[in-house]
Amino acid sequence: MNRRVFGITGWKNSGKTTLTEKLVAELVRRGWKVSTVKHAHHDFDIDKPGADSFRHRQAGATEVAIVSGNRWALMHELRGEDEPPLDAILSRLAPCDIVLVEGYKREPHRKIETRRLEAKERTPLAAGDPNIVAIAADFAITGQSLPVFDLDDTKSIADFIERTTDLVA
Repeated sequence: MNRRVFGITGWKNSGKTTLTEKLVAELVRRGWKVSTVKHAHHDFDIDKPGADSFRHRQAGATEVAIVSGNRWALMHELRGEDEPPLDAILSRLAPCDIVLVEGYKREPHRKIETRRLEAKERTPLAAGDPNIVAIAADFAITGQSLPVFDLDDTKSIADFIERTTDLVA
């Protein structure tokens, strides 16, 4: 499936989630249907102990769907399987105009690297990843051949993403 995919990558505490949230809001405001994929640590959980769906998973179900009149969610327990590749996850998403992918540093889609002075790790990723096509930082960056944006300049970053992914000509 040919999807428009654009990533937001960077080290822990570099501003990825905040930028992703702002970009989703801005792109939706512009009329686009946006989906997201977030890579998380291996032990994350979105289900609370005691909830019916949690009990189903604890009992051994591989997939548990929770459905209501407002939303639905599908949880899949890997049960020893390998983590699925990003393409497998993208193939399960409903049609949309663009998918913003948070994390997935090593995947080969185009992405913007976030940098914050407060991040513990600040080694630039762009030098070693040809798929990083821009940088967004909360400090001045010089001597860079890639476009550099202020981390809070959501509108300009959204413009760049629209052009880069051919959402607009």
